[in-house]
Parts: sequence; C-alpha cells; structure tokens
Amino acid sequence: MNKLQLLKQGLLLSLVVGLAACGGKTQVESDLGIRDAPDWVNEGTQYLNDRDGRLFHGVGHAPPMGDNALQLSTADNRARAEVARILSSYMDVVSRDYSDHAASAGRSVNRQTVSRQIDNLTKVNLTGVKIIGRWKDEESGDVWSIAELDMEQMQDTLEKVNNMNADLKRYISDQGGNIFDNLAQEN
Repeated sequence: MNKLQLLKQGLLLSLVVGLAACGGKTQVESDLGIRDAPDWVNEGTQYLNDRDGRLFHGVGHAPPMGDNALQLSTADNRARAEVARILSSYMDVVSRDYSDHAASAGRSVNRQTVSRQIDNLTKVNLTGVKIIGRWKDEESGDVWSIAELDMEQMQDTLEKVNNMNADLKRYISDQGGNIFDNLAQEN
C-alpha cells in the first residue's frame, strides 16, 4: 500500500469517526452509572419536584488538581453554573409563555423589556444558590458537588423585586409552578 492510499484511508476513517460523533446520541449526565456514588451524582442536573418542593439541582465535578481547596471550589462553581443553566432555560420558557399569553389577550408586549426583566430576576435568584452536598470518588479522586435553588425561594425573591412589570410578576406567580412541573416531567 502506498502513502497516498494510506492517506486516503486515514482521511476516510477520520471522516467516518467525525460523522459518527456528530450523529451519535447525546449523552445525558443522568446516565453516569458511577458505582457507589450517591443518587444525585448519577441523576445529574435536573428539575426536581418532590416532598421537599420544586428544586433546581445542578451537579458539577472536578478532577484531582493537586490542591484540595481549588478542586472543591471548581466542583462547587460548576454545580452553580449548572443551576444557572437550567434556571436560564426555565426563564426562557416563562418569557415565551408570558409573551404568547399577553399576545393572546390582545396586550402588546415589549419582548426586550420582558427579556431584560427575566435576565435580572435570574441574576438575583442565582445569589440564593446553595451547595448542599459533596462526594469524592475514592478511585478516581474526582469531587462532585450539588447546588440547589428552591422554587419557593425564587417566588419570595420575585415578590421583593420592585421594578418589574406587574403583569409579568403575576404571571410568574400564577404559572411558574405549572411551567416548572412540565419541565420536570420532560426530564
């Protein structure tokens, strides 16, 4: 086999591997299957509706870094970032539903204003995210953190926001729980 044939086969193999990677099924964090890990590690980031209430759970991890404090901080920050990610997704759904609701009622909605108010509410709520647990995989040395934001706390924060459109505030108070429940069922 000459070098040109080897090069062609190498390029073809790279193309096949690349296409397989693009067309493959998306891996979900909840399928980690780490043996002896707490359930929350294997379940991953999620909307959770249970006896403790409606909760945004974010799970993050950090590999060994040679500095315990840095590793814990990295896992914590990644868990908080996961809460921010799913809270932002939730708020996007709330914003879209509110805009559709207002339009169907014949009210005009300035989507930029709604979007800005939703973004501000998201930022304010992220200050209430708490790290509620950590776990270290003794085999790999990886550290896992779980962060939580309680929907009830988010509703309390919403009540304290003064410069928000009253109709939007009322919509979130009335429909926010239903939207959360729908998202939790989809997961």
